[in-house]
Amino acid sequence: MQHQSQLQSVRLGIALRQACFHEPYNLTRLGRDLVAGITVGIIAIPLAMALAIASGVPPQHGLYTAVIAGIVIAVTGGSRFSISGPTAAFVVILYPVAQQFGLSGLLMATLLSGVFLVAMGMARLGRLIEYIPPSVTLGFTGGIAIVIATLQIKDFLGLTVTEMPETYLGKVAALAHALPSWQWGDTLVGVATLAVLLLWPRLKLPVPGHLPAVLVGVGLGLALHMAGVDVATIGSRFHFTLADGTQGSGIPPIAPELILPWALPGPDGQAVVWDLAALERLLPAAFSMAMLGAIESLLCAVVLDGMTGRKHSSNAELVGQGIGNLLAPFFGGITATAAIARSAANVRAGASSPVSAIIHSLVVLAAILVLAPLLSWLPLSAMAALLLLVAWNMSEAHKTVDLIRRAPKADVLVLLVCLSLTVIFDMVIAITFGVILAALLFMREVARMTRLHNLADDRRHAHTIPEGILLYKINGPLFFAAAERVFGELLGMVQSQRILVLQLESVTVLDAGGLSALLQFQKQLARDGIELRLAELQFQPLKTLARAKVHPVAGQFAFFGTVEEALAGVHQHPHAHHPVV
Repeated sequence: MQHQSQLQSVRLGIALRQACFHEPYNLTRLGRDLVAGITVGIIAIPLAMALAIASGVPPQHGLYTAVIAGIVIAVTGGSRFSISGPTAAFVVILYPVAQQFGLSGLLMATLLSGVFLVAMGMARLGRLIEYIPPSVTLGFTGGIAIVIATLQIKDFLGLTVTEMPETYLGKVAALAHALPSWQWGDTLVGVATLAVLLLWPRLKLPVPGHLPAVLVGVGLGLALHMAGVDVATIGSRFHFTLADGTQGSGIPPIAPELILPWALPGPDGQAVVWDLAALERLLPAAFSMAMLGAIESLLCAVVLDGMTGRKHSSNAELVGQGIGNLLAPFFGGITATAAIARSAANVRAGASSPVSAIIHSLVVLAAILVLAPLLSWLPLSAMAALLLLVAWNMSEAHKTVDLIRRAPKADVLVLLVCLSLTVIFDMVIAITFGVILAALLFMREVARMTRLHNLADDRRHAHTIPEGILLYKINGPLFFAAAERVFGELLGMVQSQRILVLQLESVTVLDAGGLSALLQFQKQLARDGIELRLAELQFQPLKTLARAKVHPVAGQFAFFGTVEEALAGVHQHPHAHHPVV
């Protein structure tokens, strides 16, 4: 039965089937999904374009991602309320790939990340998200937010930067060097857009703040343009050429078309030779995309579970995310994952099923077909203002400050290390080092909890301990990080004694390192003529001893069921009352 339930967890479209077929789906629920989908679609249109621009590709590729990946993941995934599309977290990974390999490389890396995600889901690794500490998550998301905010300074201030360096410190230096080229018109539009974004929630209106903020930015940009002040827009920065030779500014007013990612030109306009060596260069970035996509999508699903009381299927969600990233590049879509902010807005707008995510994608598609000429008037500084707010919300600064103020120093250290490594190097290094550091610090704390207690001070045993016998209790797990210390302390206490009795009732774990330390300790005692007696062993330590074929040695090493028997000298074999299976 357990095996069948695991297979069930990776079935495609489990969220859609449960929400629309296993439960009654009527016009009322469709109406709720329709309202939620339209609401989130309005939010997604400017964000998708802004995120594509920040990732180093034309804005329409962000819209294509929201359309294709949004529908595919909603149909095949395991979370009924998630809204998938381009997200801010990917910017720090996608931008370097786009600069080095062009759009073709970015789409190929997205394909590879889809393969990784499907493999992770099929291997049922969805629950591994639980093993990433909050300090690591807050650290790398905070670092990503800093990098994203830094990248938006260029368009927000209208700076002229000929080439953006790869390193973060190089980016900061280039922006500082370009500050004299700032354009007050772009800055004014960016500040006005950001002000509306920040002030709009205070009005507590049902309309999302992204729409009025962008409209204010467009209106102010048009007014400045009519006054003779140039403001950079999507139309002035990006241009397209259709298959029939038609040229235009902004985004093409056509639906996503089938393309072959490997056939697209590279950053120099020349065809890319996709041999094994080229794919190997993409693998680190693709793995980073897959890891971040898995973390983001599963964190989003957990947040939505808390908001709705529903449960998602983590493995099915990973497979759905993988399929979405496999298919989206064939229609010009870049890397996608579940977006926490848009998904939360989806829930608050009344969504009841993945149908709302499908409607959201159709709204974005309608905007491409109908509003493309108008979208070209969107100021780039307004787009940058949107991403500045996204970066701030993504950083979860209040949680970071709270953790720094209240959490143990070890967690604070992990957070700061992850944040710094994300900013200076990249997310994969930060997560890898952060998880390892968190694990090491956790093991240190657990090892410190393993302590010795002299039972001669216990009233129950104080008058029953014969002369020449020491009775100690070990509290805590005997694993490699604690065992050497514990047995080192004991060696200094057993001099001139005949017998050492160890009560192990509170030792729940004995690993290979602990077993090795125990056997070395017993051999040292035997050389000194001291007998070691173990009493009241738990099942796992007993199983470890049996697996290692550790047997009693008369006068040197013995096992007992109770402390009283050990003190009286009534021997037992370790298998006697605890058979190992």
